[in-house]
Amino acid sequence: MATTQTFPSSRARRILCGISVVLVAVSLAGCATQKKELTTGSIPKFDKPVQSMTASELSRAADSIGRAYEKNPKDRNAGLNYANMLRMTGRNTQALAVMQQVAISHPSDREVLAAYGKAQAAAGQLEQALATIGRAQTPDRPDWKLKSAEGAILDQLGRAPEARQRYREALDMQPNEPSVLSNLGMSYLLAKDLKTAETYLRSATNQPTADSSVRQNLALAVGLQGRFQEAEQIAMQELSPDQAAANVKYLRSVLSQQNAWQKLAKDEDKGTN
Repeated sequence: MATTQTFPSSRARRILCGISVVLVAVSLAGCATQKKELTTGSIPKFDKPVQSMTASELSRAADSIGRAYEKNPKDRNAGLNYANMLRMTGRNTQALAVMQQVAISHPSDREVLAAYGKAQAAAGQLEQALATIGRAQTPDRPDWKLKSAEGAILDQLGRAPEARQRYREALDMQPNEPSVLSNLGMSYLLAKDLKTAETYLRSATNQPTADSSVRQNLALAVGLQGRFQEAEQIAMQELSPDQAAANVKYLRSVLSQQNAWQKLAKDEDKGTN
């Protein structure tokens, strides 16, 4: 299977800002469809699941969890949930500050270290994030989620071969895991190898536990190849009408940069930035 190892130039990175939402393991960017369950305990009860909340509802939920966290900043679960909600609403700097405090109180907790690394990555501190997640990983108890998280950060650092090795190690531990297959597919998309990206992303969406964010990544890979109608059909699957409309709008906004994408490909073939 042919691959392209070139990492996008600075211009390509700007065009791909938001596309890397796909790197699910570290949540380097935000998207309305990429909402995770919260850790139980020490959080208020909400009228609806996080996954179905609108942006304004998420913001209010984050503020509610924040008040619970402020009552006891050493509460592990409250801190993890608050930081997660802050990242969902794009408040990455604030999420990092929360996780710094949680990590001070729980310096050996693997889940805390992993979440701290995610917060660092979301705030752009990629080298620090890689080191933090490395501390969370132990040789006697390797964790596939951390392997995938390392891969996502390495992709952001432009170290694609190392990133893909991490994803494959994660798949050895957790075969056919859709989030890892999706990350691997997006690694190829970031290198503009769209056909290989589509292959892995289709494999990811075929898994029974694949979520909406994985399907949005496939829609993106398909759309970037010019198959816009098919991409929109994929983007609208299994979503409420409002969510589907929001996802199609987002997809169109990215795909509207097709000319820029094609120009980048020509520029990089000439060895320019």
